[in-house]
Amino acid sequence: MFSSSLLLNISTILIATFILIIVFFKRKHKYWKNLGVESVEPSIPFGNVKDNVMRVKSPAEVFREFYETMKARKVVHAGFYSFFLPLYMPIDLSLVKQIMQTDFAHFTDHNAYVNEKDDPLTAHLFSLTGQRWKTLRAKLTPTFTSGKMKMMFPIIVDTGKELVKVLEEECQKGPIEAKDICARYTTDIIGNCAFGIECNSLKDPKTEFRIKGARLFDMTTLEVLSNFFSFVLPNVARFLGVRLLPKEATDFFWNIIKENTEYREKNGFRRNDAFQLLLDMKNNEDQDSDASLTYNELAAQAFIFFVGGFETSSSMMSFVLLELSLNEDVQDRLRDEINAVMKRYNNEITYESLADMKYLEMVMNETLRKYPPLPALPRECTKEYKVPNTDVVIPVGQAVFIPIQGIHYDPEYYPDPEKFDPMRFSDENRSKIPQFAFLPFGEGPRICLGMRFAFMQGKVGLISIVRNFKITINPKTEIPVKLDPTKFFAGTRGGIWMDLERIG
Repeated sequence: MFSSSLLLNISTILIATFILIIVFFKRKHKYWKNLGVESVEPSIPFGNVKDNVMRVKSPAEVFREFYETMKARKVVHAGFYSFFLPLYMPIDLSLVKQIMQTDFAHFTDHNAYVNEKDDPLTAHLFSLTGQRWKTLRAKLTPTFTSGKMKMMFPIIVDTGKELVKVLEEECQKGPIEAKDICARYTTDIIGNCAFGIECNSLKDPKTEFRIKGARLFDMTTLEVLSNFFSFVLPNVARFLGVRLLPKEATDFFWNIIKENTEYREKNGFRRNDAFQLLLDMKNNEDQDSDASLTYNELAAQAFIFFVGGFETSSSMMSFVLLELSLNEDVQDRLRDEINAVMKRYNNEITYESLADMKYLEMVMNETLRKYPPLPALPRECTKEYKVPNTDVVIPVGQAVFIPIQGIHYDPEYYPDPEKFDPMRFSDENRSKIPQFAFLPFGEGPRICLGMRFAFMQGKVGLISIVRNFKITINPKTEIPVKLDPTKFFAGTRGGIWMDLERIG
């Protein structure tokens, strides 16, 4: 039995702890007011992310609503709270441009966590900072020249042909889930180009490569909290050995990279893929050359190629298929263009033929506007910055989020933003879109290096599907689609289910 005095002491401690927590959050939630930046009143303990934490809204919807609220107040910038962590959000497009390009020297880094000791695959191009990022960016840029892209193109075309064969079989059995089939397609391409192995995910969706790849984007609640902790207190997280990525998934990829490297080096085996390009950099005879890579750098870059190419392209493709199934006129026009262009190229998909499919690129760009892979892009203030035409000074270390989702749905830049209208990106209309109002792959010096590769594999996959199948929405798909609140990357609740009918 507890004595009354002990119960009283426990109660007192609990009440005191509760009061201290409240005081802590109230002090933290005064940060933007003290700095002279407007914000939306935060709640304890969630800040401005309660609807996402409670799985009511996706991160994209939360960021978009915040952007629209602050845009209505006609402010140039705003303060956002993720729990007690303050995030700076530029609202005015000219300020977005200054952060991402004009005054890039003050915002050179992504606000990302790197732990090379315990989680070496986190030391990739997206996450690295300062001079290390600059040096590695210069090393890797030649990997995505037109010549190197053409070298990998046959791998992508062959995977597109396999995609058609698989769809011919599977569409006879019932509806197709768009994200699943597109992810299997991109897994096979990236596995082939970034790791040099045949994944066979199209034929067998339960291959280990596909399962481990999906695991990277399917985190447990504990892993999500661990990630938040690593961003709030990165030095402490590194001291404690906190990993950003699921261990069983990264161990799998690390072993594949190691085995592949050893096999090629031991047997003198060469292959026309991205992995070979990275391996050639690692084995550069002049190790003092800026063109050389360490083994850890090679591994981390091969890994981020997979993550970026797998998720971004498969998401983009699945949303294109969604919009084509809902807009038959767009689908018909796109199919007509594909057939007309391919007729000029002996009915073969060639690297040169992709450039002639203008409407396809318009469709993809409009899809990326409505469904950008990331709802916001992280930056970090690396040198104290006085916001132009204000008295506000952004301190070093301040996390910055560029509100991509909000900008892409701003009616000032895109009238009737809910409407799917590829003509926004015609040659005539594209010039009307302000610079930095279209940011699916970022912008400025840190624009996504793999953007062209993502478009290339996406185009081949979409050409293969649209040319050979009529696409209609299946009743299993909830319309309008709802974004998945558990995913930071764009995804839908319940999936995108389609019925495919073979043409010809």
